[in-house]
This record gives sequence, C-alpha cells and structure tokens, in this order.
Amino acid sequence: MIISGWRKRTQVLCKAGIMLAIGSVALAIVHGLGPAVSGAAENEKVIRIGMIGLDTSHVVAFTQILNNPKNPGHVPGARVVAAFKGGSPDVKDSWGRVDKFTAELRDKWGVEIVDDIPTLCTKVDAVMLESVDGRPHLEQVRPVFAAKKPVFIDKPLAGSLADVKEIIRLSRESGVPFFCSSSYRFMKDLDRPDLGAVVGCDAYSPASLEPHHPDLFWYGIHGVEALFTVMGTGCVEASRVHTPGMDVVVGRWQDGRIGIFRGFRAGRAPNVVHVYREKGSYDVEGGNYGGLVKAVVEFFQTGKPPVSPEESLEIYAFMDAADKSKAQGGKPVALDLK
Repeated sequence: MIISGWRKRTQVLCKAGIMLAIGSVALAIVHGLGPAVSGAAENEKVIRIGMIGLDTSHVVAFTQILNNPKNPGHVPGARVVAAFKGGSPDVKDSWGRVDKFTAELRDKWGVEIVDDIPTLCTKVDAVMLESVDGRPHLEQVRPVFAAKKPVFIDKPLAGSLADVKEIIRLSRESGVPFFCSSSYRFMKDLDRPDLGAVVGCDAYSPASLEPHHPDLFWYGIHGVEALFTVMGTGCVEASRVHTPGMDVVVGRWQDGRIGIFRGFRAGRAPNVVHVYREKGSYDVEGGNYGGLVKAVVEFFQTGKPPVSPEESLEIYAFMDAADKSKAQGGKPVALDLK
C-alpha cells in the first residue's frame, strides 16, 4: 500500500510538471520570451524585394528563382513583393517588352505594381534596379539611397562613365551599399586556384550595340565582366580593333599581364572564357543566373557587396577607354579612374 501510494503521488507530480512546462512555453510564445523562440522567428525572416524597371527578361527569370520554391534553382531567403514599371520610349528592347513582363509579374507572381520609386521603397527591405536602359539608373537610384535601401543594379550600371562615378559617390555619401554585376561573373568553375596564379585571360561574348549607350556597355559588358572577374583590378590601358561584326579590346594590367575581350556581332557568339594560369589553362562556358541571384540575396542579408565600387569603376572605365581607342584608330587609351 505504501508503494502504491508513492506511485500515485509521483504520477500526480509528473503531470503537474508537464502542465507547468507547457504553460511556460505558452507564456514564452505569447510574450516573445526565450532564445529558441526568438531565434527561430529571426531565421525565418524573408527579405522583401522591390524591382525597378520591368523591361528586361531578367525580372521574370529572377522572380521565378526567388518566388517559386519548386524551381530547381530556387534561392530562399527573399521574395519579390513590389515593383515599379519604368520603361524607355526610345529603346525598342524596353517599350516592346515592358507591358508583357509587368503583366506576368502582377498576374502570375502576385507582385504589387506601384506608381513611383519612393512608394516602392516604403514597401520593401531591398531593391533590384533592373531597367534595361542604363541611362535612367542614376535618377532611379537616388530615392533608393535616400530611403537607405541596399540595392543591386543590373548591368549596365549606368549610361555613361560620368554617371557611374556619380552613383558610386552617392552610395558613399549616403552610406548605402550597392553592387552591379553580369551573371558571367558567377560562371561555374571560373576560379581554379589549384592551377596557380592567373597570367592571362580571353573572354568572349555577344556585343550587340544600342545607339544611346557606349558600345560595350549594352551587351559586351558580359564578357568584360568575366574578364575582370578572372584578372582582377589593375588594368591601366585599353586598345580596340573594331569592325562591323566584331570588336577586340586588349587590356594591359599594371603588372604586365594582358587580358583580351572579343565581342561578336556576326555569326554565333560564344559565351566562353579561356583562363591562362601558371600550371595550365581551361575554358568555362555560359552565364549563371542562379549564382547571381544567390549573391544578391547574400548581399541583402549581410550588407557586404561581392563586387567593390572600385572594381565596377574600373570595368566601366575599361569600356569607356575602348570607345575612345576606337575613335582614335586603335590607339591605347589610359583608363579614367579619377
């Protein structure tokens, strides 16, 4: 009888302890107490992204990667929730596509379309500036910097080297980070340090022209981005050979290395980078939207851009020097980095 009574008292105490524990958890949930509860909520936070300029196929591709968990290349942690349509009436690649892409984001992905950029900034945590035309980028990014929202600026960074410099200045003045990149920067297996230091690089890409932009800003930027990803900064001059169907730009780095960009407007343009290293060479082909989007989300999460403003300035100064070299019959032209 004594043992039986002890067992009954033990059962009652255990039940009371369980109820007390459940009550404590409930209080923690209601009042937001306890590191486990708050930590889980923090880890589940999804960054709200706003897009500016819906006149490029990138807005659809990037939204599919971010908003569709069933996408094989899905990147978690962020979602496109709002967008400003934008568009340029004098660029066919803009006005001819902006309505179609806007409708898809609104109707298929439930993205809210707003009337202006300041309104967009009140609804989001970060911004992807996607306008296919680089000329309005400077004016479009001003209210983003003013709203203190980190921003990814899709290529081209701007419509002129002067505007590139002003965007960098505004970023520093406002304390708001940005970065700009082509998906070519994130080609798989582009970096092979096991083969030693890079001694040279040849980068190939399409190089179609658009009359409102410096020649290589419009599409040659893809190959140029890959070239600088491999070679790094330190280019001091560029010289260019131009024909209707092709451009070849030779860059000389301050350490004596040579990097070459070849842009195609005739025939089937390859998307290839040939890397020369101390212990061997290799080819890498194709861009990588998934890699770029992953880098954008990580940037929004950490505030640390994967491409420095200094490197972006050098990339666009290289393309600007190539235009000046073309105008001077192929003469080498120093990069304007001031």
